[in-house]
Amino acid sequence: MQEQQAPKEEPKDKLSENLSKDAKQIRSQARNFLSRLLDIRPDTDRESTVEAVQKDISFKGHNAWILIFSIFVASIGLNVSSTAVVIGAMLISPLMGPIVGIGMAVAINDVDTLRRSFVNLGIMVGLSVLTATVYFFISPVKNETPELVARTYPTILDVLVAIFGGLALIVAKTKRGTIASVILGVAIATALMPPLCTVGYGIANAKWEYALGALYLFSINAVFIALSTFVVAKLLGFPLVRYANSKRRKRIAQIASTIAIIVMIPSVVLFVKLLREQVYHSKAEEFIANNLRYNGAEIIKNTSDFKDKEIDIYFIGNPVPNATIETWKSQMKEIEALAGAELIVHQGADQSQDMDMLSSQLRSGILEDLYVKNQEVMANKDKRIELLEKELSKYRGEKFSFTELSKEAKINYEDIKEIGYSNLMTTNFQKTDTIPTFTVTWDRDLRGDKLKVQQDKFGQWMKVRLKLDTVAIKNVR
Repeated sequence: MQEQQAPKEEPKDKLSENLSKDAKQIRSQARNFLSRLLDIRPDTDRESTVEAVQKDISFKGHNAWILIFSIFVASIGLNVSSTAVVIGAMLISPLMGPIVGIGMAVAINDVDTLRRSFVNLGIMVGLSVLTATVYFFISPVKNETPELVARTYPTILDVLVAIFGGLALIVAKTKRGTIASVILGVAIATALMPPLCTVGYGIANAKWEYALGALYLFSINAVFIALSTFVVAKLLGFPLVRYANSKRRKRIAQIASTIAIIVMIPSVVLFVKLLREQVYHSKAEEFIANNLRYNGAEIIKNTSDFKDKEIDIYFIGNPVPNATIETWKSQMKEIEALAGAELIVHQGADQSQDMDMLSSQLRSGILEDLYVKNQEVMANKDKRIELLEKELSKYRGEKFSFTELSKEAKINYEDIKEIGYSNLMTTNFQKTDTIPTFTVTWDRDLRGDKLKVQQDKFGQWMKVRLKLDTVAIKNVR
């Protein structure tokens, strides 16, 4: 018999070619899937979007009053450090119109819309700051709250909120059909309303550094919101405004491009600066938490200054040797973000001198923290004591005068001859309870249904009179 030949192996070159084809097919399918999932161009209504943006630019009539009221609400929220109230103000704020209008106008070379957006932006800022200034001037609460202080200088988080809030809003506006852009405008209001209110606080209380810092924060956020609108409009291919005069069209296009470049370059530089500052502070906190440990010593405060490149650490307890501090400094230099920073360790020569070495500001901060915590503990204890006293008063009968109660009972029920009162303790071997118990002796001449009616009425009257859910009545003849 002829032996059956084994199947020939596929050449390696052909196998590699097949694998390459399969990989290309997978990549193609993945691209198609992501395109269908994320592509918004087919569902974009460019003409309606431009009309909607232009419609929201104007600040007069209803929009002006809504802005005034929302600024009042936001100022109250910042004044009492209530995040919920500030969020409520954002829900009704119409701040996004002129800023989105600026970004759209630059993207489509529409000078008229750009001019109108700048005018209405000025009106919006002026009206908002004036309203906030009036509120904080007449407000009896003048102290700085955490919500106010947080809006006096921009951080990378503020910029990110402005960028993604602006992107969400303009993408929603470009969708064919309707999306609740007012709700999406909350993200815009998050970046714009609190800074404007803080500007008013700074002016009303003559704290100019607060006013300038908050105005700077507002300006940065407004720039990034307009920039987000500009980028989305360009990516989606919004048509440029046509002008009859070709020279004018070319000049306007050059002006719009120049404005875009002027805005974009400083914005990118600022974003990088804020990002580096945030990374610096994050790495400093991480380094302190992971590396600065010594037996018998405890860190009670630390600060990191990005401008001066200094990290200050305040220790209390056993002194940290210089050799250990030098080791920490060497470890800090290995971290790229902290390479140029200086580690400054504050500590006393011994434990008794530690507190004297701390600044008066630090000592007052520590005492303030202790006082606040002590006040919270005392408040909780007072509430528990009050609750227990109320419960005890129910059992002791301290909520009523037995003498006065008995007189009232005699007036309302002439057939009562005698009343007794006590607290009866009962148990079902799972729960023990104390029940107020009245013993009532009735006139012997009162019998039958009349006696039962009087007894029932007396029991109901006693529950209402004493405001108790459970009262035991023992009737005696």
